[in-house]
Amino acid sequence: MAISAKLVKELREKTGAGMMDCKKALTETDGDMDKAVDFLREKGIAKAAKKADRVAAEGLTAVKTEGNQAVIIELNSETDFVAKNENFQNLVAAVADHILKNKPADVEEALGQAFEGGSDDTLQSYINNQIVKIGEKLSLRRFALVEKTDSQNFGSYLHMGGRIGVLTVLEGTDEETAKDIAMHVAAINPKYVGRDAVSEEEVERERDVLKQQALNEGKPEKIVEKMVEGRLVKFFEDICLNEQSFVKDSDQRVGKYVQSKGGSVVSFVRFEVGEGMEKREDNFAEEVMSQVKK
Repeated sequence: MAISAKLVKELREKTGAGMMDCKKALTETDGDMDKAVDFLREKGIAKAAKKADRVAAEGLTAVKTEGNQAVIIELNSETDFVAKNENFQNLVAAVADHILKNKPADVEEALGQAFEGGSDDTLQSYINNQIVKIGEKLSLRRFALVEKTDSQNFGSYLHMGGRIGVLTVLEGTDEETAKDIAMHVAAINPKYVGRDAVSEEEVERERDVLKQQALNEGKPEKIVEKMVEGRLVKFFEDICLNEQSFVKDSDQRVGKYVQSKGGSVVSFVRFEVGEGMEKREDNFAEEVMSQVKK
């Protein structure tokens, strides 16, 4: 199949590999992006399968808790300048309050709900009104509603004024520990709480990649399996919160640290502004020239 330049560019951004290597990987895998990433990793060209998303959209995250209920939201703006604007920050707080009180199932439902914080009929019309005042496109991108029991505690943390927001739930320990774990999640960005949350499919895929890597390195087949299992330990350390070295005490694993405080991690939600969203690429020189020609 014909491999488009756009597809090659996307693979390059994900892996950091060269253009020709990316094109070859896509050709070998019939344009399958995931298989192409694995192909490059097996050849030792791509260091990791982590997607290098270009964070482009601006805005803020916010966390609001009330009793046993909590919400974390992301609201986007076009520029970082507006994200620092007091009107925009007030809007973020008002939207978080609305969602926590009305508990919509999704963004679409939230935007269609009656909004009590102003004269507007719905949350969407309230946001539209703020667009007129602020002068930029604003949008509610996502939110998560979280509930805890009386024996659990919320932990919340906002990094860089809200560019990263984290909400944790811990069982059997205090709010300070829950906040410490939220800070760790903000810094290290795990995907899962523990190994049991990782699907067997994901583990097997990683095992296959690691095995092929070892064989390509010329390792004897009789020791490859043992090497793979050893490298899988590092894989789990990278993606599982409980397995990671705690940022405030690198001698302890997060799971063991929380256990020493008499508790366990139940869940976490981490939002980073703009993650996974494609940045609009502006060519400044072309923009200037277009203005000159006008």
